[in-house]
Formats: sequence, C-alpha cells, structure tokens
Amino acid sequence: MRGRTMLDDAAGVAGGAVSLLVGLRREMEAMARAAAEAVIRRLDLVTREEFEVVREMAQRAREENERLAARVAALEGHAPPPRDEVEGTAP
Repeated sequence: MRGRTMLDDAAGVAGGAVSLLVGLRREMEAMARAAAEAVIRRLDLVTREEFEVVREMAQRAREENERLAARVAALEGHAPPPRDEVEGTAP
C-alpha cells in the first residue's frame, strides 16, 4: 500500500506541474499578445477600411487632376474645352 501512496503523490505532483505549466503558457501568450497590441498602437497603423477610403479619395483626385490638366491644355491651346466642361457637368 505504501508504494501506491507514493505513486499517487507523484501523480498528483506531476498533475500539478502540468497545470502550472499550462497556466504559465497561457499567461505568457496573453503578455505577448498585449505587448504586440501595444506596439501596433504605437505604430499608429490604419485599418483596412481607412486605407480603402483614402485610396478611393486618391483615385478621384487623380482623375480630377487629369480632367483639369486636359482643360488647361485646351484653354492654353485656344481649343474648345472638353464637352463636359462646356455643359458644366463633371464626370
């Protein structure tokens, strides 16, 4: 019987050690996640949605710039401006 008690004690200690290691692993993962999130916040990164909005704004600005450049070229060359400019409507 004495041998069985020692094995039970050893199993209990081993089980406690495993539980401790699992808890330690979870705690380290949480700390690593928190540290990574802090770094990301400091980098001041934009979300995908914010990026897409700015990209669309830039595309519209490029198109407007091309339209205005064509208008200036037409005016400098004394040629009639593009038809949408005559009617006062923009694309």
